[in-house]
Amino acid sequence: MQQMGHEQVVFCQDPNTGLNAIIAVHNTTLGPSLGGTRLWNYNSHEEALIDALRLSRGMTYKSAISGLNLGGGKAVLIGDAGKLKSEAFWRRYGKFVNSLNGKYITAEDVNTSKGDMEYIGMETKFVTGKPEYMGGSGDPSPVTAYGVYMGMKAAAKKAFGSDVLTGKRILVQGAGNVGQYLMAHLVEEGAKVSTCDINEAKLKQVVAKHPTIDVVDGNTIFDKEWDIYAPCALGATVNTESINKMKCPVIAGGANNQLADENVHGPMLVEKGIIYVPDFLINAGGIINISIEIDGYNKDRAYNTVAKIYDRTLTIFDMAEKAGIHTQLAAMQMAEKRMNEIAKLRVGI
Repeated sequence: MQQMGHEQVVFCQDPNTGLNAIIAVHNTTLGPSLGGTRLWNYNSHEEALIDALRLSRGMTYKSAISGLNLGGGKAVLIGDAGKLKSEAFWRRYGKFVNSLNGKYITAEDVNTSKGDMEYIGMETKFVTGKPEYMGGSGDPSPVTAYGVYMGMKAAAKKAFGSDVLTGKRILVQGAGNVGQYLMAHLVEEGAKVSTCDINEAKLKQVVAKHPTIDVVDGNTIFDKEWDIYAPCALGATVNTESINKMKCPVIAGGANNQLADENVHGPMLVEKGIIYVPDFLINAGGIINISIEIDGYNKDRAYNTVAKIYDRTLTIFDMAEKAGIHTQLAAMQMAEKRMNEIAKLRVGI
């Protein structure tokens, strides 16, 4: 908590439903913390806690750099999604969220859905991403994927002189919801798309929708040459081992915490000449989408706001180049500058 600057971490458990949760509130300078609830079968509480801390910190930067009046938070629930999910499970979790009195607003994430948000909403008003028929914005994945697509096009413009992705060899690592929507955009534009995933069922869905997509072995992806590598699964895939193997000029994907260690691997990418779009910048479409739900959802407004990721990405590239720093650091500095300025306003400095 001290290293990352967190305000609060709450541990919640309920033996009757099997609920075992960690809610991490990183920063509320700009507003209440907003971030999804992730259900994952972690190997230990320590692993889950580290994930919650890193993800919530990323949400702070994501909201700040996107111009939202929200802070960063995240919840991780420990266990097997196939065994735990029930109305009672989610309503008990909703009570825990409600006990924070609006300091944390939740939404869907890995292994959670808009239906789960509906159950949570029976116990608290501090939930977004609810079904459309309840006035919510529904699944944020399409909007997140659109933002990744915009950031990827901006990176292509920087790397290749044009944002046209036709004919570009693009690996989308991860065939989940965001990955699939992203691949649809890329196929429509005429890119040469490949994908990999540990879930065979998801790969079958992809090929059924888009027969031109090539399924590759996830263990050998860094042995191949790509124009763009798009990590869209879990984090830390950009690490010392993978960077040393990489044969791609651009990294632009939807995963959180892509850099295993931002202080080590950000500079490594610069040294290798790889253009990296910071994760909390490029994948901010989801939080932008659900933030608009808080004020009354409007789909056109959501997509128009997310489209600004394109120009923001180019701005970060320019900032990093002029300052001689890696893009992740430049994006963090932009987010921190906004938070510091607003903090001064609120204390009357």
